[in-house]
Amino acid sequence: MNIIYKNKEKIFQENEKNGVYYLTYPLFEETKMVKHGFSTRLGGVSKGVCSTMNFSFSRGDREEDVRENFRRMSAALEVQEENIVFSNQTHTTNVRVVTEEDRGKGLIKPLDYDDVDGLVTNIPGICLTTFYADCVPLFFVDPVKRVIGLSHSGWRGTVGKIGKSTVEKMQEEYGSNPKDILAAIGPSICQDCYEVSEDVIEEFKKAFDGEQWRDLFYRKENGKYQLNLWKANEYVFLEAGIQKEHMAVSNVCTCCNDEVFFSHRASCGRRGNLAAFLTIR
Repeated sequence: MNIIYKNKEKIFQENEKNGVYYLTYPLFEETKMVKHGFSTRLGGVSKGVCSTMNFSFSRGDREEDVRENFRRMSAALEVQEENIVFSNQTHTTNVRVVTEEDRGKGLIKPLDYDDVDGLVTNIPGICLTTFYADCVPLFFVDPVKRVIGLSHSGWRGTVGKIGKSTVEKMQEEYGSNPKDILAAIGPSICQDCYEVSEDVIEEFKKAFDGEQWRDLFYRKENGKYQLNLWKANEYVFLEAGIQKEHMAVSNVCTCCNDEVFFSHRASCGRRGNLAAFLTIR
């Protein structure tokens, strides 16, 4: 991998196993509690615009190639395919509690739920899986209550503060204390690459305090804005009660690194999907 980092801080570990390339967080590895990874587009069998490690069944890729990609990633992460559980992302702030009955849903068994952008569980072996191509992956690990969460946060999820919703679900269901939770903002589009219109910014102005706006966006001469989803989700984490020293904030842009990651914006929508994986040992 040849990843361009936005600053010198190394919050990710680059990994290769049997030809599969993925990223992990030392923040989580140090707990010895979880297995996890964020995929790259390298190491799979998909062809064309989905080459090579695509995890979407709905981007025009061959089903057998997507399933082979899952087999390869499962082997690399040492998780069982029958334990993988998909989100069903529609840019909501809905967070699902994943139970034993959900094992395999999305990959081995059909999904029987809609509008789920976040997943939480305390069941060892179940592998939460969410999907990306510029939107923001949010990882949560509570080493005290042994609870995990994964959430997909595009601009709508960020305005709706799905990161906070995920923490609240962990509190309600499992008694997590936000001060114990380790959290990470994964590879996603950076502010330099993310131009948005004024209507999007108006939503952010409603959702975030005025003193935060300077860190979140700036207006350009063309009337458009550059939006910082990384900083916005960091503010969401802080609002949820997560300690700053327990956060790993992304410094890797999917759009800047479109040879390594799928990017919706860089490819004008002609792309596969990346995936985040998180499971309790």
